[in-house]
Parts: sequence; structure tokens; C-alpha cells
Amino acid sequence: ELDTILNDAERRILELSSTRESDGFKDIRDVLGDVYENAELLDQNSGQTPGIPTGYRDLDQMTAGFNRNDLIILAARPSVGKTAFALNIAQKVATHEDHFSVGIFSLEMGADQLATRMICSSGNVDSNRLRTGMMTEEDWNRFTIAVGKLSRTKIFIDDTPGIRITDIRSKCRRLKQEHGLDMIVIDYLQLISGSGSRFSDNRQQEVSEISRTLKAIARELECPVIALSQLSRGVEQRQDKRPMMSDIRESGSIEQDADIVAFLYRDDYYNRGEDEDEDDDSNYEPQTNDDNGEIEIIIAKQRNGPTGTVKLHFMKQYNKFTDIDYAHADFG
Repeated sequence: ELDTILNDAERRILELSSTRESDGFKDIRDVLGDVYENAELLDQNSGQTPGIPTGYRDLDQMTAGFNRNDLIILAARPSVGKTAFALNIAQKVATHEDHFSVGIFSLEMGADQLATRMICSSGNVDSNRLRTGMMTEEDWNRFTIAVGKLSRTKIFIDDTPGIRITDIRSKCRRLKQEHGLDMIVIDYLQLISGSGSRFSDNRQQEVSEISRTLKAIARELECPVIALSQLSRGVEQRQDKRPMMSDIRESGSIEQDADIVAFLYRDDYYNRGEDEDEDDDSNYEPQTNDDNGEIEIIIAKQRNGPTGTVKLHFMKQYNKFTDIDYAHADFG
């Protein structure tokens, strides 16, 4: 009951704050001055990624990094690899020379499961051997190095199941104040609970409220928000199974609020055994160490840039993505 009162009070304060901010006009001359200064800065740093770099060369070239005001929707069918990809980006951002701070909200998996995945991808530790207690001496060496590397990062994990969107906003504010905050990852959007407002009886309106709030968080905290999203089964009924906007579950305003919508597509996903549980994204394990392949990152929407497809290499046994030409040379 106390939580409900506090959340309601915070929501009213936020509404008052946003109303006050929207009443203030900005003189075009001041805005133009800011734009000019930013253009000069970009010119001086030509060749560098303007936004928060993902660590993937072709993706950064297409997006210019993730803008600090952006809401990025990363969508795929279960077990395609969206959680692994988001964690890979989080790791690369957190280990950047600028020591970026990353907040992760995991509504599906526990913090220990996420940490295990990050250790495997960071250190090239075979996830199946780790899971079955069959690690080699070399695996243990890589495991230890990866733990040391990750322990020096500023990655913060909240694994509260069914967390409310208002709580996400509050926790992000506190995290930014206490440790800084340069990127937020949410796994995944459809598991977030609404604020308990008048929209609570209508899930589509509730999801719309959630997506609008995520965009507002990105703008308020000047921090890109990567929100993972499930896709409907409809994508599997088509001959070309590459996802489209209409495949996003409870899409409503999600595609409207998002600055970037990216889909993950893997050919081998649709050729796997029929006995695998396609609705479980947390328990997927590679069948063999050689079961690697190409994955497409389809940029279906980019508000301030081009659309297109970036191809990466997915090393399933490590839950790791690499640039194509570094697939056999990148050992993290």
C-alpha cells in the first residue's frame, strides 16, 4: 500500500514537472547556437562515433552509435539471441575506455544467469561445459580472467520480476545520481507492469504508456534505452520469415515511440528441431561447439538515419556476437 502511495505521488510530481517544462519556449537563436556548437564538435572529432558506441563496427557506422535521447527496440522470436546481443552491447559499452555505466533490468532471468552469460561471452568460456561442470583448465583460466574484467566495470543489474514502469524510472534516477548512467537495457518490454493508472484494464494502452515512459526516461536522463521485445508467431507463417514492424507483440505505439527498431534474424533458428521450446528464451543451449552462424541485424526504423541490414557472426557456445571479419580472431 505504501508503494502504491509513493508511486502515485511520484507520478503526479512527474506530470506537474512535464507540464511545467512543456510551457517553456526556447528561442530559436539559442537552439541554433547549440546546433552550431554540436556541428563543430562533430567536425573536430571526425571519424569517431558521435553516440554511445555499441562496439560493432558496421552497426556503429549505420547508427553513428546510440544517441543519448534514443529509445531502441530490439526484437526477435524467443531463442534467436536478443538477450545475448543486448548483453554483448552492454559489456562493450561498460568496458569502453570512457568507463560508461550500464543499468540492466532483467524481468525474465536472475542476475546470476545474466552474469554467467556475460562471463562466457567476455572470456570465450563454453557455456555448455560450464553448465554441466565439465570445464577444462583453459576454460577455468578464461573464466577467471573474464570475472576480473567484468568486476572492473560499472554494470548494475535489477532482476525484479514484473517491475512497474514507475519503479524503473525511479531506480534509473537514483542510479544516475549515485553512479552515473550511460545506457539502460530492459529484458523485456512486455514483462513490465504498468503504473496502475486508468490504463491498467487495457493491456494495449498500458504498453503504450510503458513505451512512452521509456522514451521519456531516455530524454530526461540523456541515456539511450534498449528495450527488448517479443515478436508474434505470425512471422513464422510467412515464406520470408524476416520480421516486420507488424510482428512486434502489442506493438501499438512501440514503433511510434522508438527512435530505432532493430530485428534479429537467423536462418538456422527456423531449421532447428521441432521439439525445442520456442517460447523459452532463457534455457537455449547450443547443440555443438561448431554450431555458429551468421545473424542479421535488420534496422527497420531509424528516425535520424538510414535503414538496412548489418550482418554479424554469432558464436552460440559463448553467447557471443562478433563482426564478420573478426569472427575467428576476436577473443574478447
